[in-house]
Amino acid sequence: MATLQVETHNAGKAALWMFGAIASFSSMAVAGREVSFELDTFEIMTYRSFVGILIVLIIGGATGHLREVNTQRLGIHLIRNISHFTGQNLWFYAITLIPLAQVFALEFSMPIWVAVVMAPLILGERLTAPRLATAAIGFCGILIVARPDFGNIEPGIVAAAGAAVGFAGSAVFTKLLTRTATITCILFWLTVMQAVFGIVCAGIDGDIALPSAATLPGLVVIGIAGLLAHFCLTTALTLAPAAVVMPFDFMRLPVIAVVGMIVYAEPVDALVIMGAAIIFGANYLNLWADRRDRRRAA
Repeated sequence: MATLQVETHNAGKAALWMFGAIASFSSMAVAGREVSFELDTFEIMTYRSFVGILIVLIIGGATGHLREVNTQRLGIHLIRNISHFTGQNLWFYAITLIPLAQVFALEFSMPIWVAVVMAPLILGERLTAPRLATAAIGFCGILIVARPDFGNIEPGIVAAAGAAVGFAGSAVFTKLLTRTATITCILFWLTVMQAVFGIVCAGIDGDIALPSAATLPGLVVIGIAGLLAHFCLTTALTLAPAAVVMPFDFMRLPVIAVVGMIVYAEPVDALVIMGAAIIFGANYLNLWADRRDRRRAA
């Protein structure tokens, strides 16, 4: 009974941290769309990472946590950040092409990739019948949201779906890193590695645009919100399994749907809401099954 109480308590704390991640991701979406009119996705990622490095150095130095940064498992950090960098660039690209609610709804397929594919293969978490059911039901929800015309699939749909896969890989490798690395160490390598990735990719064409007075505030918001989102997500993953943490992220859909409606006059698409609800239901089934199994084990 004591074990069950500790796990439930940790799941509750993880949920609170995920609410912080929801607010951060939502504000980053709005700021990202605003600066995309002047900067490409690689430039956005570059400046975001430099803001993040500054924040990590200031806060880490002031609190004495910078000493926790080390080069152990650097290969895992590299894989995690390549996965995230790819997903984040696709995400920034997608929010310029399709409604915000549709981007977020497709991104919600991330827990399916985590629970059904990546967590069993990488983290060694057990693949169960409910998780397979999650994949089947969730895929139906994805089709309702995307409504793909297989003869002419929209680039924004493909980008949003690809972002979900990239974020899933990032979440799983983050969970793997939390077994041995501190949050400060993870965030340090997140910002440093992705700053390098951004400079290389943005500079391929020999032209890196500098921030203007109009884009600078948005870039600061993206940098702060992006780092805070990862801090909240990483903290949540230290408190509960990846398959339990990720479904809490579904609260982002109603938030961003309202924001898109108010700020950009985007209509609330009933099929997007319906598809997201099906994806949520599939992931809730996985969450319920996971809790049931833990109760039996306790």
